[in-house]
Amino acid sequence: MRAAIGTSDYHIGGETFINRHIDLLFGGDTVVLCGRFNGENPYDKAVFERRTTLSGMDLLTAPFWTLWNRARHGTSRLPFGQSKHDLATFLRDQRVEVILAEFGTQALALAPLANALNIPIFSYYRGTDASKALRSRRIQRAYRLMMPRLSGVFSVSQFLLDNLARCGVRHDNAHVIPSGVNVRRFTPTEKTPLSFLAVGRFVEKKAPLITLRAFAQATKGSQARLDFIGDGPLLDPARALAQQLGVTDRVRFHGAKKHEFVRETLRKTQYFLQHSVTAKDGNTEGLPTAIQEAMACGCITISTRHAGIPEAIDEDVTGFLVDEHDYNGFVRAIGAGLAVADPVAMSQRARTVAETRFDNDILLTRLEDQIRATLGR
Repeated sequence: MRAAIGTSDYHIGGETFINRHIDLLFGGDTVVLCGRFNGENPYDKAVFERRTTLSGMDLLTAPFWTLWNRARHGTSRLPFGQSKHDLATFLRDQRVEVILAEFGTQALALAPLANALNIPIFSYYRGTDASKALRSRRIQRAYRLMMPRLSGVFSVSQFLLDNLARCGVRHDNAHVIPSGVNVRRFTPTEKTPLSFLAVGRFVEKKAPLITLRAFAQATKGSQARLDFIGDGPLLDPARALAQQLGVTDRVRFHGAKKHEFVRETLRKTQYFLQHSVTAKDGNTEGLPTAIQEAMACGCITISTRHAGIPEAIDEDVTGFLVDEHDYNGFVRAIGAGLAVADPVAMSQRARTVAETRFDNDILLTRLEDQIRATLGR
């Protein structure tokens, strides 16, 4: 079955879940529909870039189409004029049989044309598109108008589907399928005692300063070490805080690193820290890939009851969870992790859960099977 994968930007190396669909969905019989194309095409796919320069006529008619599409569809994201014609031609020439829009916001731009061409379209909700985006009543309305146009909806967590439902956005054919992890590549190796790792952007949603403070307090006087991988606006404040707390000899900031470096570090790390919180603008996680990768590598995870994380971590069995922004609770949870009587057994349980719930080969097959079943193929 030939599928078109709709995404915002292509190619982004860190979007492993989207790249896996582009590379492997339906045996790799895929093309790419992207908002912006950066020129990198590692999977050698046919690519259509939607946000190209408008023709003179389209510039003249843009105000009309903006108002028309907002009134009829609740969004101005839809292609029109020459762009719409070119996209329709691309879909026909490539013999596309189904469209998978990797974010709800991408589905908004593609669903009406897919319907007009009689091409089934599915949407995959992953985080921001079913949290921060819902702060906009316009997006809520657009999603509600879009739902009847979709053949089905997928989400990385039940949490996101519940978010949508609270705004009246529902679909009868909705399924939770996490992004998953390659459990054959992300495997445990001998763990470095008292090693901690945090991976992710230094942004409000990841609360790196809470993570750093709690680690410093919980491991005071010990030889425990914490590695941070990632960059972002809170990186310099985190470095300053480490200096202030007197833990610069036990905390390393690696900055942004390639996925292979993350994998090798996870394999030998004993504890994984991620204090995810809801940002002030409403942005949340879906189900963090980093936590799924950490579990596959047998890390004992200490995190928060946030978004889909409780759907992954079985409390006191494979890891420990606290409420968002609960600094004291996070300190105690790190202490509980250090006090686990049999950390090897907990590590093995985390690995087993990853193998059974998050094997991305199994999840990819589940996605394909659900699409085929919906289409009666």
